[in-house]
Amino acid sequence: MITLIFLRVLFVLIFGAMGYSLGGEKAILLASIGAGIGIVIVLFETFARQVSLKGLSSAVFGIFLGLLIAWVLGETLNQLPLREDIPHDFIDNTKMFVTFVFVYLGLTLGIKGKDEFNLVIPYVKFKRQELKEESIVIDTSSIIDGRILDIVKTKFIEAKFVVPRFVLNELHALADSTDHMKRQKGKRGIEILHALKKEQNIEVQVLDQSIDDVKSVDEKIVRLAQHLDSKVLTTDYNLNRIAQLQGVNVLNINDLANALKPTFVAGQKFSLKLIKEGKEHNQAIGYLEDGTMVVVEGAKRLIGKTVTVEVSSVLQSSSGRIVFTKIS
Repeated sequence: MITLIFLRVLFVLIFGAMGYSLGGEKAILLASIGAGIGIVIVLFETFARQVSLKGLSSAVFGIFLGLLIAWVLGETLNQLPLREDIPHDFIDNTKMFVTFVFVYLGLTLGIKGKDEFNLVIPYVKFKRQELKEESIVIDTSSIIDGRILDIVKTKFIEAKFVVPRFVLNELHALADSTDHMKRQKGKRGIEILHALKKEQNIEVQVLDQSIDDVKSVDEKIVRLAQHLDSKVLTTDYNLNRIAQLQGVNVLNINDLANALKPTFVAGQKFSLKLIKEGKEHNQAIGYLEDGTMVVVEGAKRLIGKTVTVEVSSVLQSSSGRIVFTKIS
């Protein structure tokens, strides 16, 4: 970003210097005019970056159509038997007026109808240029989790996924780890990325931009998201909190999963197999089919059995959902 600002300032200064070099007595005036022209060009370039390819193409098509119609009307006007006392300047001015009118109409109608532009030219398709506004920075946890691929396949998300180089390096480090669990997670993450790149409704971009002023990967992801004005996709509770504190929008897969889970109410009963001992005294723990942890009070002696439990309360957070129950 700093480099771009420097180039823009340098561009304006060069235009000012060019104006000064043309000048003599009016060197200061021409330098000011040159700098002004440079500023206008920079402002136009800044505005043009916000225009999508579809909008620009439809606008150009509208201008071309307006010029074509104006040319046809001008040629028709030339063929009409006009009175000799009508001056040629009047005819030329009329043609110019008609040209400006139809160019303006073509331009405005082209921009307004950009969404139907592919209907005018049926075989022209444009890739969505709004992806910049919908870019999502994905972290290591969301890649390894794997559910991101299922979400993309359902087409709930159509955006550009930005994978920072340091996240990719973290995945490679996990895949090369001597620890079996870490190695499996790293390999799974790399396979998920390959699968994501094959999906039609999203774009995956590996970004080489480095964030050197912070060491934490979570902080780097937040800084990058702020720079790109994008969202962060994660399953990491700590990253979720850090990003939200710094004003970055977060898409937490756990929040989505929790929102789609069946709602438990106090007094509801269901069967559960108790798997292991809980953290507190005399607790037992079981799991539902979707992975939700269920804590059963006073059931330590029943570990390994299937029992009927009654819901006491539900604790829901970005890190998951815990259902507290008692023996029915």
